[in-house]
Amino acid sequence: MAFFETTRTAGLASAGRPSLISTALGRLAAWNEARITRRALERLSDHELDDIGLCRGDIDHIANGSFRR
Repeated sequence: MAFFETTRTAGLASAGRPSLISTALGRLAAWNEARITRRALERLSDHELDDIGLCRGDIDHIANGSFRR
């Protein structure tokens, strides 16, 4: 199985209040990260998901960062 590095650095936030553009770009980046994670997990077989202790129902929770065991 392949390993994908999807960590990105925050770039446009200023020291003060974030601007509308940086907020929108941050939300877009978060949505894209969730999309990439969801897509990678959906490509795994049920057996591969079981090997890492997950089931198909966990994918959305993991992608959205709300997964709790």
